Amino acid sequence: MENNRLILDVLEGKDVERTPVWLMRQAGRYMSEYRKIREKVSFLELCKTPELACEVTLQPLKAFKLDAAILFSDILVPIEPMGVDLEFTPAPVIANPVRNSQNVQRLKPVDPEEELPFVLEAVRLIKDNINVPLIGFAGAPFTLACYMVEGSGSKNFLEIKTLMHKNPDAFFELMEKITESTYRYLQAQINNGCSIVQVFDTWAGILSPSDYKTFVYPFVEKLVNKLENAHVIYFAKDSATFYKDIKKLNCSGLGVDWKIALNDAADILDNKFVLQGNLDPAVLFADQKTIADEIDRIISEAKDIKGHIFNLGHGILPKTPVENVKFMVDYVKEKTADA
Repeated sequence: MENNRLILDVLEGKDVERTPVWLMRQAGRYMSEYRKIREKVSFLELCKTPELACEVTLQPLKAFKLDAAILFSDILVPIEPMGVDLEFTPAPVIANPVRNSQNVQRLKPVDPEEELPFVLEAVRLIKDNINVPLIGFAGAPFTLACYMVEGSGSKNFLEIKTLMHKNPDAFFELMEKITESTYRYLQAQINNGCSIVQVFDTWAGILSPSDYKTFVYPFVEKLVNKLENAHVIYFAKDSATFYKDIKKLNCSGLGVDWKIALNDAADILDNKFVLQGNLDPAVLFADQKTIADEIDRIISEAKDIKGHIFNLGHGILPKTPVENVKFMVDYVKEKTADA
C-alpha cells in the first residue's frame, strides 16, 4: 500500500494537508540521467525493457520527491500488436497507415498479457520500488486513430478528417477496435498495480465541438465506463470548447491545459471533477520569481474547486532547467501545506 496517498485522497474527495504534484512526461529528455540511458538504447528498446522502463520511471521521484509515479512508455506501444508497423525516427512513423475499410478490417484486438508483457512487468517492478501511487496511461481512441491514419504527426490532419467524413463506417469500426484494445491495455495495467490511469487525447482539439461530440466523445465515454478498480483522469488538449460534453464523463479527474483558468473550467464543468494542471510548461524556462507568481495564480484559481492536482498543462519540454523543476515542486508543496 502506498505510504503517500495524497493524490488518491484528492481523487476520492478527501481533505488533504497540501496539493499533490506530479508532471506529465516527468521521466524524459530534460534529465541527464535519462539521456545517459538513451545513449545506449533506442526509444522503443527502452519502452520494451522492463528494468530500464522502471529505472527511468523512478528517476524523477528520486530527484524531486513527486507525489505519483507514471509508467514510462509511449501511447503508441499498444497499436503495434494491432497490426501497425511502427518506428521512431525519432518521431513516430507508421509504414502501413490505416486509410480504408480493408485496412481497418485487418486490425486485430490486443491481448496485453500475451503481446505487451514488458509493459505489465514494468508496472510490477515499479510498484515494488515506490511508496506513491502509480499512474498507468494510454492514448485515447481518437488520438491513436490520428497516428494510425495519418501515418505520422500532421499539421492539418487531412487523412483522419477525410476518413471521418467520407467513410464514417470505416472510421467508427476503427474507433471501436481501438477502444476495445485500449480498454484491455488499461485494465491490464490496473490489474497489475496501477491505481490511477490517465487517458491522453492529445489531438482531440483539432476538431469542431460538433465533430468531437459525434466522432470522439462516445468512445471516450465507453472506455471510461468499462474500466474498473482505478481512478481515471481524462486529458484532452485544447478541449475547453468541448466541456459541455466532457462534463458528462464518469471519471474522477480532468486534465486542464493552460488556455483556461481552473476556476473557469470548474464553472463550466459544474465543479464535477478534480482538476489537474495547469502551468504552461514554457514558464519553467523563466526566472524563479516568475515561476512562483504563476504557481500562486494557479493555486488561487484552484482554491474553490472540488479538488486540485498540480501539474503542467501539457508534457514537460526538453531542455527544461532541472533546478526550476525542483523549485516548482518544492514551492507547490510549501505554498499549499495546510493553506
